[in-house]
Amino acid sequence: MGDPPELRGCEVRKARPEKGSRPVRTRGLPLPRAVALGSPLQLLLLACSFALAGYAGTRLLAWDWFGIVLWFVGAALLHDLVLVPLYGGLDRAAVRAFGTLGRREWAGYVRVPAALSGLLLLVWFPLIGGRVADRDRSATALSADGFLGRWLLITAVLFGGSALLFLWRLRRATKRRPSADH
Repeated sequence: MGDPPELRGCEVRKARPEKGSRPVRTRGLPLPRAVALGSPLQLLLLACSFALAGYAGTRLLAWDWFGIVLWFVGAALLHDLVLVPLYGGLDRAAVRAFGTLGRREWAGYVRVPAALSGLLLLVWFPLIGGRVADRDRSATALSADGFLGRWLLITAVLFGGSALLFLWRLRRATKRRPSADH
């Protein structure tokens, strides 16, 4: 017997890997898989983290809920409308620059330190920029004078470490390459 016209050219897959299972015909679509929920310990830790985040949110919103909601909405809009196109464009420019050299994979040596430095700047911007209110200064008992210098030092260390790693891997790769004299 031939296949019906609607099933011609379809793959034959086993529905279950168990012994004696029947083949199932599909139209090239993957079979649905069971959702993996994780171990009971993972589920417990996830529930505890949600409970802790909810508790922190209620405590935070009890202080100045309008200002905090406004800050979150503003931060989301600033991130999505300004920062994502900005660092996406910078990343594309770096990939293109290395692509003209024929070495697109080298862009990672710029991406990683730039991303870490940008994340530090984003998190600590008020302190790095020196815009610390008296309330924050009294809560931490720290002045904001040294944050810019420390951020610049961390950024220099990140880019310097990435450059050293790049040079080390480049040197190791050239040692393994056979010479053209033979």
